[in-house]
Amino acid sequence: MQDKFSLLFDLDGTLANTDEHHFGAFQVLLGERGRSISIETYQSRIMGATNDVIMREFFPDVPEHLHPALADRKEALFRASVTHMEPAAGALKIFEWARSRGVGIAVVTNAPRANAELMLNGLGLADRIDTLVIGDELPRGKPDPLPYLTGLERLGASAERALAFEDSLSGIRAASAAGIYTFGMRTALPTQTLLDAGANDVIDDFTAASLWRMLDDVAQGAVSMRV
Repeated sequence: MQDKFSLLFDLDGTLANTDEHHFGAFQVLLGERGRSISIETYQSRIMGATNDVIMREFFPDVPEHLHPALADRKEALFRASVTHMEPAAGALKIFEWARSRGVGIAVVTNAPRANAELMLNGLGLADRIDTLVIGDELPRGKPDPLPYLTGLERLGASAERALAFEDSLSGIRAASAAGIYTFGMRTALPTQTLLDAGANDVIDDFTAASLWRMLDDVAQGAVSMRV
């Protein structure tokens, strides 16, 4: 029996553009200690990383047992800044496409569960997904492939019959290492950077013609994505 087709989505920067909120929260947190970062540093070293990695890199002078409190502060700042959520262009359409065809949907994120649930509820997508995979709740988060392998396992799916959507370097590396055909989302990073990280294709959003050509092929003939 052939595995059902599945879609696996990152959350921040993929289903919604939240980078300005995260960047702002980090700037406040760092500013409290007389520091700051550039948007380029955020994009290359923070975006998509787990909080434990971020805190070790940017607060090496703070004892590690205090890092969770710093991370909690940053996430609280983020949640306080989110007053309205807009899904990425085409996101609702692809979710409808999936639901009408019985295609499994997973959201795979390094965001804390409180953030993920806030965002999914704000986007109106919480009841449209089959599973939510939180990287921090696993032994290893992205860029390790474990979160995506976990998503596939929970969906009863295989990498050969799945698509992943990611905007960060760590996320693309995780999805591609799991063997999934991966669309890089051109939310913040340039095309070549996304391709170099392992993306199979790069799109601006979920209205992209190349994506829908592939979905049409899926609907018509059960294609397999081999990477």
